[in-house]
Amino acid sequence: MASIGYGPAPPVSPTLAAPPATTATFRYLVQTFGCQMNAHDSDRMGGVLRAAGGVAVECADDADLVVFNTCSVREKAEQKLRSEVGKLAPLKRARPDLVIAVAGCVAQQEGEALLARIRHIDLVVGPDNVAELPALVMEQLGGAPPTARTVFDTAAPRFLAWAPAESAPAPVAALVTTMKGCDERCSFCIVPYTRGPERYRPAREILDEIRRFVDAGSREVLLLGQTVDSFRDDALPPPEEDALDREMSREAPADATQFPHLLRAIAREVPGLARLRYTSPHPRHASASLARAHAELDVLARHVHLPVQSGSDRVLRRMIRRYTRAEYVARAERLKRARSGLTLSTDIIVGFPGETEDDFAQTLSLVREIGFVSLFGFKYSPRPQTPALRLGDDVPEATKAERLARLFEVAEELGAANLQGLVGTKQEVLVEGASKSEKGDLSRDRVQGRTARSEIVHIAAPGAGRLVGQVVGVEIVQAHRHSLAGQLTSPLPAPPLPVPVPARRPDGEARRLPVW
Repeated sequence: MASIGYGPAPPVSPTLAAPPATTATFRYLVQTFGCQMNAHDSDRMGGVLRAAGGVAVECADDADLVVFNTCSVREKAEQKLRSEVGKLAPLKRARPDLVIAVAGCVAQQEGEALLARIRHIDLVVGPDNVAELPALVMEQLGGAPPTARTVFDTAAPRFLAWAPAESAPAPVAALVTTMKGCDERCSFCIVPYTRGPERYRPAREILDEIRRFVDAGSREVLLLGQTVDSFRDDALPPPEEDALDREMSREAPADATQFPHLLRAIAREVPGLARLRYTSPHPRHASASLARAHAELDVLARHVHLPVQSGSDRVLRRMIRRYTRAEYVARAERLKRARSGLTLSTDIIVGFPGETEDDFAQTLSLVREIGFVSLFGFKYSPRPQTPALRLGDDVPEATKAERLARLFEVAEELGAANLQGLVGTKQEVLVEGASKSEKGDLSRDRVQGRTARSEIVHIAAPGAGRLVGQVVGVEIVQAHRHSLAGQLTSPLPAPPLPVPVPARRPDGEARRLPVW
C-alpha cells in the first residue's frame, strides 16, 4: 500500500501541535542521521508520538517502534540505512510485531521501493507526513501491511508546532522552522526532490512558537530553512529594494525576500529572547536589508553561515548557484561591515565534475580572502535525480581526497588564528549544558556554551552546573583546537535557598493559621 508524490495530504490544520493524547501506550526509539533540519524533525516526531501515548526508550530491545530519520544529501545514505536495519534483523525475527519505520529524505526519495529493497521495513514516511506518523504506527501495530506515505503538502503546507510539556523541558537553544523545500535547483543537490518546492510558514505562527519557547525558558532560537533568507509572507511589509543588489544580480536577480522583516518582528515582539540565529541562508538573498538588520538588531548573533560551494565562477555556473565569486564576496563583505567582529563560515564541495586544479586553487584563495572561521567540506558524490548526473563524475577519488585534505589544512589554519586571537578577550557566553566530555553530567561543574560569534567556550568552576541557560561574562584564557576555555569574570550566583516543606499532620488534624 503506498501514497507517493505531490498532492493534497489529509485535511488538517495548516500548523499542527501534537495530536490529542490517547490511551494507547507503546515504546519508541528515534535514530537521527544528517542535518539540523533532521534533528528538528526528530524532535517533532517525538512530540507527536508522545502525545499519542508513546514512551521514549534508549534501546531498540525495549522498543515497539524504531524510526530511522534519514538524510540523503551525501552518498551511501541507503547503504547506511540498510546496515542499521540489518542490525535489527535478529530482533525483528524474534519479535515480528516490532515496527521498523524509515522517515526523512531517503524515505521521500525512495518511497515504496524501500519496502521491496530492504527487508524488515514496515513503514516509510516522508518529511511532510510526520503528523500522520501516530496513526500509521497504530495501523502497523494492529497488523497492517507495509505502507509508504510520502506526499508533499504543496496544497496546504503543514508545520508541526512546539508546545511545552512537563516531561520535556524547553531547550536552552530552540529550533524553529520558518519554511521547507527549496526552489534553487542547484545541479548537485537532491533537496528539491526530497523536500519539495519552497513553502513558507506564516510569520505569526513563527512568532507565537518563539514566544512559547521563551516563556518556557529557552534563551536562543535558531531559525531553520533550506534557504532561510528567501522567506516571504504577505502579512509582512514589502521587500526593500537596493540599487547594489540590482547591480550585482543583472544575470540572475534575487527573488524578493521579507526575511529581514521577520527578524525585526522577532526582535520587537519577543524582547525576552537573548540570541537569534538562522541557517542556512543562500547568498543570492543576503541583501542590503539583511545587512542592515545585523547592524541594528542586537539580538542577532554576530556570525553567519553562508554556503559558497566553490570559488571558481566556472564551477559555480556548472553548479547553477546563480551568483559569481565577485557577487558572493560583495555580499559577504557587506555583512561583515554591518556588525563589528561578525564572522562567517561556509560549505564547500571539492571534486565537482570538471573541477580543475586551477578551479580548486580559486576556492582556496576565496577561503583565505573571506577569512572563514570554520567550514564544512565535502567530496562531490552523485545524487539521484540531480542535473549534475549528466556531467559525469570525472574527478578521481584520490584527487577529491587530496583536495579535501588541503582545504581542511587551510580551514584549520584560519580557525586556529581566530581562536588564538580571542585569548585575553572578554566574551558573553550563553551556557547550553554540560561539556561534551562530561556526557551530560552537570555535577562535574564543567559546562559549555557559545559566544555571540558561535565559538564554543568551556567553563569549569564550582557550581558551574547552575549556569545553564544564563548569559555569563567570561575571560578567554586558552585556545583549544576547535574551542576555547574561559574563566568567569564575576562570582557565581548563590544557589537558591531550599523551599521549606511543611511537617506532615496526622489525618484529621485541623490546620490552625495564625491570626495577626
